[in-house]
Amino acid sequence: MSESEIKKGLAGVVVDTTAISKVNPETNSLLYRGYPVQELAATQSFEAVAYLLWNGDLPTEAQLAALRADERKYRGLEPQVKAAIDLLPLEAHPMDEARTAVSVIGASDTSGSGSVLDAAGSPEENLQRSIRLYAALPAIVAYGQRRRRGQELIEPRDDLDYAANFLWMTFGEEAEPVVVDAFNRSMILYAEHSFNASTFTARVITSTLSDLYSAVTGAIGALKGPLHGGANEAVLHIFNEIGGADNVTAWLDQALSEKRKIMGFGHRVYKRGDSRVPTMKVALDTLIEHYERPDVAELYDRLENEFVARKGIYPNLDYPSGPAYDLIGFDTLTFTPLFIAARVTGWTAHIMEQTAANALIRPLSIYDGPAERHIEGYVATAADLEAQGREAEAE
Repeated sequence: MSESEIKKGLAGVVVDTTAISKVNPETNSLLYRGYPVQELAATQSFEAVAYLLWNGDLPTEAQLAALRADERKYRGLEPQVKAAIDLLPLEAHPMDEARTAVSVIGASDTSGSGSVLDAAGSPEENLQRSIRLYAALPAIVAYGQRRRRGQELIEPRDDLDYAANFLWMTFGEEAEPVVVDAFNRSMILYAEHSFNASTFTARVITSTLSDLYSAVTGAIGALKGPLHGGANEAVLHIFNEIGGADNVTAWLDQALSEKRKIMGFGHRVYKRGDSRVPTMKVALDTLIEHYERPDVAELYDRLENEFVARKGIYPNLDYPSGPAYDLIGFDTLTFTPLFIAARVTGWTAHIMEQTAANALIRPLSIYDGPAERHIEGYVATAADLEAQGREAEAE
């Protein structure tokens, strides 16, 4: 293999097949199991989309009711998980909180044989583990924000659907339907996106026949990076730095002269703009009207228009979701954990798909370090000579 064949970042490399999602180049639409995500966001609950990702089809009324009943069993914050979170400093990043909580849930799950040789789990076990994490993460994320604000844990409510209960546990009051709808749409839009960095991390870990919780924990670590999930936080920091629409031109002049990376714009997969953005922008617009914040719309539109005009690079999903989450009342540090709560559905779908037709993911590399060298005075042993002989035979 020559250096010219190296694909840095695995750009353009196809490593496997998947039936979970794709971007249709003809329509520029992100498809979940064949359904355009904008149609799902406009018509479905997040529970129904989770079922679709895990099972391949949208649920019947009975199947959806069964999933909702199962999810409600795991909504509460388990005592050992709360205790682990409480041991962390308040200054710890919420992503570290979530990563730790998932690891504790995994260590507490004693289903299966308990042997490392059977860590991957059966399809039935992994589906149940997926539901458990999906149900538990709202409590983890909500409690993380509340404890940083000096507030007490709020118990879940069984009479609310997933999105409404998430907001209830975070803010301690029932959200208006327009807010629940916007939040539900955002969760659907963030749920899945093929072999992105965190999903690929989960699949690599799964390919070793490790367990689902370890794979999700690794995915959270990948999502923490600002080039992946952390971008929605960065968008809000940019908005706060600019301050208002009238400051956009001067701010952008300076940012571009300093060659700063403007987070919230650009995507490796989409060449004609992120297909999820229009749907999330509609949700943001409803929140702007609900909270009477036209200043947010002015800043959003001015920055987008000027940046696209100058660079020809379009917004990605993080651009509208950042200000939307801010309007709802989430702290900026909570934005990426919200991404976890949504993407855990896609991660676990990929984990189960990888397990079903597994091959260890182990790419090659080209060595460019020093040539072979030896420790002065070292005398080769019989084992050394035997190993060298075997290598020569292999060549």
